[in-house]
Amino acid sequence: MASGSNPIRAIFYAFFANLAIAVAKTAAAIYTGSSSMTAEAIHSFADSGNQLLLLVGLKGAQKPSDQEHPLGYGKVTYFWSFIVALLLFSVGGLFSLYEGWHKLHDSGPIENGWVALVVLGFSIVLEAISMRGCLVEVNKIRGNQSLWSWLYRSRNSELVVVFGEDLAALVGLGLALLFVTVALTTGNPVYDAYGSISIGILLVIVALFVASRVANLLIGRSADPDVTAAIARELERSPYILEVFNIITLQVGPQIMLAAKLRMTPGLSLGEAIEHINELERHLRVQVPELGWLFMEPDCQD
Repeated sequence: MASGSNPIRAIFYAFFANLAIAVAKTAAAIYTGSSSMTAEAIHSFADSGNQLLLLVGLKGAQKPSDQEHPLGYGKVTYFWSFIVALLLFSVGGLFSLYEGWHKLHDSGPIENGWVALVVLGFSIVLEAISMRGCLVEVNKIRGNQSLWSWLYRSRNSELVVVFGEDLAALVGLGLALLFVTVALTTGNPVYDAYGSISIGILLVIVALFVASRVANLLIGRSADPDVTAAIARELERSPYILEVFNIITLQVGPQIMLAAKLRMTPGLSLGEAIEHINELERHLRVQVPELGWLFMEPDCQD
């Protein structure tokens, strides 16, 4: 993982925060009868389960390559990240929409609303701690990129998912707090139903965004453009390479596959060419530790 980032740490922050929040929200939902609190409780339990799925993905990606999977199991993380996005869409978003629509036509008063407000405030604090833990890991690898640019370009599906969940949770909690407060102030429980619907729409939007980012990785995405450019510069610096015809990179979980077609200095014997290529590969692995597989093809034309 680049620059010492540790997605597992961010996942554990999110898991324990969401589990504590889910228990508190469930108790508050039962006690108050709030639709927004019910939607939020389901969302938090779903998020807790999602963190476990991300850990399953990271564990599976560590399996060594074999004959059936010569490039290893790194893309297992993308599969489970995509499953998490689907669960966020269905269990989180669609259930919240259903709950809000149901309460919109059969709304009842919120009882002991102060309990819901206290739990929501407590949840915002825990979720903010989780978000901070995630951002610490994100900042280790995003460099000078803006947060939006990093989200668009990142090849780290686990951190993208955790960030998306944390962001959805924080905004969702803010919406729940707003609508529950309005419902209590006006005495009209229909605002609580509106809160659940708003949370559902938010979760669907975040889930679709996360799914689109992970889908690109599942299909097969190149390494980060900055990494590819760094590889090209290293190849062009070699005194034994006259021209770099083509570079292909493929992100496979935390590792990168590189294939390159090169024009080498004329007059080199086969043994000399092999020796220089091997030396170049060792140098590249030092400069780009994420490189897992290197395939160099000397040629006269593209």
